[in-house]
Formats: sequence, C-alpha cells, structure tokens
Amino acid sequence: MVVGNAVAVGNTFGTYFRVTTYGESHGGGVGCVIDGCPPQIPLSEADIQLDLNRRRPGQSRVTTLRKETDECQIYSGIAEGITTGSPIMVKVPNTDQRGHDYSEMSIKYRPSHADATYDFKYGVRSVQGGGRSSARETIGRVAAGAVAKKILKQFSGTEVLAYASQVHDVVLPKDLVDHESLTLDQIESTIVRCPNHEYAEKMIAAIDDVRVRGDSVGGIVTCIVRNVPRGLGSPVFDKLGAELAKAAMSLPASMGFEIGSGFAGTFLTGSEHNDEFFIDEHGRIRTRTNRSGGIQGGISNGELIDMRVAFKPTPTIRRKQHTVIRDKQETELIFRGQQDPCVVPRAVPVVEAMVALVLVDQLMAHYAQCQMFPINPALQEPLEFPRLLEPAATAL
Repeated sequence: MVVGNAVAVGNTFGTYFRVTTYGESHGGGVGCVIDGCPPQIPLSEADIQLDLNRRRPGQSRVTTLRKETDECQIYSGIAEGITTGSPIMVKVPNTDQRGHDYSEMSIKYRPSHADATYDFKYGVRSVQGGGRSSARETIGRVAAGAVAKKILKQFSGTEVLAYASQVHDVVLPKDLVDHESLTLDQIESTIVRCPNHEYAEKMIAAIDDVRVRGDSVGGIVTCIVRNVPRGLGSPVFDKLGAELAKAAMSLPASMGFEIGSGFAGTFLTGSEHNDEFFIDEHGRIRTRTNRSGGIQGGISNGELIDMRVAFKPTPTIRRKQHTVIRDKQETELIFRGQQDPCVVPRAVPVVEAMVALVLVDQLMAHYAQCQMFPINPALQEPLEFPRLLEPAATAL
C-alpha cells in the first residue's frame, strides 16, 4: 500500500504465494489473507486447525497458561471444498483477553521487548500484549503455512518437519535423530516437541526450573525438509538459503539461523567440507555428504534441507527488572501477565510454516521462469515436477 511517498510495508510475505497477517494480541482476533494460492486444491478448516492446535497456548505446563481455543474460520477463497484461486481469508477470534495485565506497560518499557522501539518508530503502539509484536501474530503464519505444506506434500511429496533440539543448556545430539525416518508423531509425543524422550525430560526439567522462579530460557528449533524439488531458489540476492534465513529471522524472539554445517563448518577444511557427487542406483546425481544442507549456489540440489533457528529467552518475565518510562525516568517493572517460560515448544509449528511458505513461493517462481521450456532435458527428472491436480469437473 502506498500513501504519498511512504510505503507501508512489513505485514506481507512472499511474491507469488503472498501472505498478509493481521490483528493484535488482545484485539478482536488475528489471521491472514493468502493471495496467489493455486485453484482446485482440497482445503478445509480442519486442514489448518491441526497446526493451529500445535501452536495454541495453554497446551501444557511448559507453555503460557493463556486459554485460547484458536479455532479458525475460512471466510473466502473456498467453494465446495476446493480453493478457487481467489484470496483466502482465515480468522481466529481472541477469547482470553486480559488487557488489564498490561496497564503498567502503557508507560513502562519491557526490557528486550518491542515496546520502546515501536514508540521510537511510530510514536504509538498497542500496549495490550504487545499488539503486532506479540507472538500471537504467528497464528496467521501457521494458518497460511498449513496451506503451503498441503500444496508441497501433494505436489512433490515434500515434507517439512521441525523439532526442539536445544532448551537452555540441554542439547540433543544430532546422531540421536534420524532425519530420514523422523515422523510428526515422534515429535508430538512429548510436550516439549523433542523426538527423543530422554532429552525431552531434561528439557522439560530445565523449563520447569525457570518457570517456578518467574524466569525464562531460550533454545533451538531444528527444521528439515525431505523430498525437495531441485532448482528452487535463485542466484545472488534471492538465494534459497537467504530467503529461509529472512523467514526464520522474521519470527518473534529469533536470534540466529544456520543451515547445513552452519558455524561448525568453519572448523573444517575445504577437502573435509565439500559434498562430493556420485550417481546413485536410480541414475540420479546425488551428493555423498550433505554439509551444504541441500542448497548449493543458492539453489536446492534435491538433498535434505537441514536448518536451525535460535530463540532467545522470553523477554517478558515475572522478575523485577530495571527500565524507564516514556518521559525518560528510571523505574522498575514486574510483569504479572501470562507468558511462555520458553518459546521453543510452540515455535516448532511456526518454523515449519515459514519454511513451507518460502518453498511454495520458490516453487511457483521456478515454474514461472524455468518450466515452460525445458532447459536441459538430460538433467530434468521426469517426475521432478508432476502436475498438481487433474482439473475438477465443473458444471456449466
């Protein structure tokens, strides 16, 4: 939206599969508008609700106690159970609004939160729950991501799965998770969303320890993508890794991103780090190792994509902190509302959503540029880009 010479930006993600989120934490509701979704895709509120249930508050003792059902409603873009190609609007009402918990924050800035910077930039902000800076905004992302994941799964069998791999100083060793066989049920089998039960219990204990003390901890979410079509991403500025990094770093409380070998790769030599090529038993070009994380030159190579997103400790805590008020006087603050002692368990479906949104957008971009005319038939695998759906029968 353009207003005079100013451009109002920041609420829309994607180029071909465009998602705009809306709403505030303690307003009437939150949601999204999805524009560019392909037509004739079976879609229902139940498809979206599954991931919203994974993200919703009040699930367990390691999450915020705020009680929200987070039941979604689709207002447009669907006819007789399939997408029409027109914008899809999804809304989730807010039901457990506790604006009075934030009365003190109307003048006091919460340390390491967005209160001060929103005031610096706009001169006005939604005090209750942080408004747009609240993690409740991610409901719109998860709803749109559920649609994106369905498209990916149906189109090319692409699966996006994330899990908690670190909470505070509890680090899940990489060799304890088989990324080739990992399932959603394994991830969802523990309240912290760690697929290894031994380390899940350690993570839960770490969260319990700070929760009873009114404090918080951070952690890391690992995300993998299986059956990724080759050719996604573009050179230079629009590399697939760069797009994934932007998506991850746009999330509330995110503080770091790495893909493949990440920072650990800096300890290796080139001969140790390079992913050598070979021809597999099906005649496909593969790599023997995957330190590149499924992306080379900014373009997917068909191997498993492996990335990690770091999240800081929840900034809003129940312990006394030093801060200032808007008229530049120093003071103290103790928050009395409801917050997650660790964002990691509920961040898992949100990370999946953002990764899926990037991949669908890149898939559509690849089709627009490279699939009308085969570039190198010898390198094109016949089932790499199958037709999404047969046309639905339409009564005229």
